[in-house]
Amino acid sequence: MDRLFGTDGVRGIANQEPMTPETVVKLGRAVAHLFKAPGDRRSIVIGKDTRLTGYMLETALTAGITSMGVDVLLVGPLPTPGIAFITRSLRADAGVVISASHNPFEDNGIKFFSGDGLKLPDAMEARIEELIASGAIDRIRPRAHEIGKAYRINDAAGRYIEFAKNSFPKRLTLRGLKIVVDCAHGAAYRVSPTVLRELGAEVVALNVTPDGLNINAGCGSLYPDVVQQAVLAEKAHVGITHDGDGDRLLCVDERGSLVDGDQILALCALDMLAEGRLPGRTVVATVMSNVGLEVAMREAGITVVRTPVGDRCVLEEMLHGGYALGGEQSGHVIFADHNTTGDGIVTALQVLAAMLRAGKPLSELAACMRRFPQVLENVRVRRREDLVTLPKVQAQIRAAEGALTGVGRVLVRYSGTEPLARVMVEGPDEATIRHWAGEIAAAIQEALG
Repeated sequence: MDRLFGTDGVRGIANQEPMTPETVVKLGRAVAHLFKAPGDRRSIVIGKDTRLTGYMLETALTAGITSMGVDVLLVGPLPTPGIAFITRSLRADAGVVISASHNPFEDNGIKFFSGDGLKLPDAMEARIEELIASGAIDRIRPRAHEIGKAYRINDAAGRYIEFAKNSFPKRLTLRGLKIVVDCAHGAAYRVSPTVLRELGAEVVALNVTPDGLNINAGCGSLYPDVVQQAVLAEKAHVGITHDGDGDRLLCVDERGSLVDGDQILALCALDMLAEGRLPGRTVVATVMSNVGLEVAMREAGITVVRTPVGDRCVLEEMLHGGYALGGEQSGHVIFADHNTTGDGIVTALQVLAAMLRAGKPLSELAACMRRFPQVLENVRVRRREDLVTLPKVQAQIRAAEGALTGVGRVLVRYSGTEPLARVMVEGPDEATIRHWAGEIAAAIQEALG
């Protein structure tokens, strides 16, 4: 069996392997087996985004889990960080999110949380794959009176709304601020505007009418121009945009300029440092973060620790070092004092709190970091081969690194969720880095495209 798990759970085209009801039932049975204790009643939370195919997969997961004698707590559409919170709040043994995040409607995915709201470690994911591939649990069939039950948790969204609001300082208010929010017709479509309104903001809510098919369609964090235009048209103070499962956030300042995850990390780090809430004077970022983040943080006496791509890698480093702030350029930002995963709504509130404490517009706060030009090329590949074994690709990488020695970076890797090779080149001159990114991408296209 090919590996089921990528860098962020199991993901694929809905109703094709591995995202078929048959395989998802097996996933449910395997995860229930891992968390079930003899003679003890266990429960697992299931939440989802707004994709039509979420109904099919939710039903399959529920069947698999309950067939192993474990109860299911259904919370419906809710952002990924909300499901992590609800899993902890309900003292469930695990949580499941049915979502393909920022991917198109046709895709869907499943990711798991432990009872403390943390993504499962590699060893546990490998064990789930082993249980499915080996058929070791196929004959485990609890008797009829031992089958699990499924319960609908009707107040999950309300619980998460109050949790998110509590991350905002009680002495502050959003009264007087006009905020544009794009919810991508996704999981945050109800909770994000509600949180902002209940804290006093005037909210212009965009893309909050999901129909099961329109999630991420020309909107959300992959299309920030939607919010940029709306901020200028509405004369708003700030704009925020989520992805389909609500765990990431990009911002737009009052001038209509994009503020990405690196800039959010930088301005929040400075705010937390001033508040005495930045342990070790350290921020955790990934290898994809712009070198401008390191420059800005170094000038402020803050260390940047880099990890491989993925918010799980960021969180693992944060927990290991006792750090409070980490994230990715894409807008997955983790505030360890508040949640165990990237949380687009909590992140928005921390940015707004920093603005209010400083008494400055977002454009001034974001100016703390200068972004170096960065080019990212995505190459669709037929198969994944070790890039080290591709001579022409390696020759182009070495040539680019030689040309950028001391002034830039080259990073080539495979996507963990899509059949793509990603080429990132960073340096002071955009024409130069664009040239080298194109050369490397062309070599990969010739070898694997």
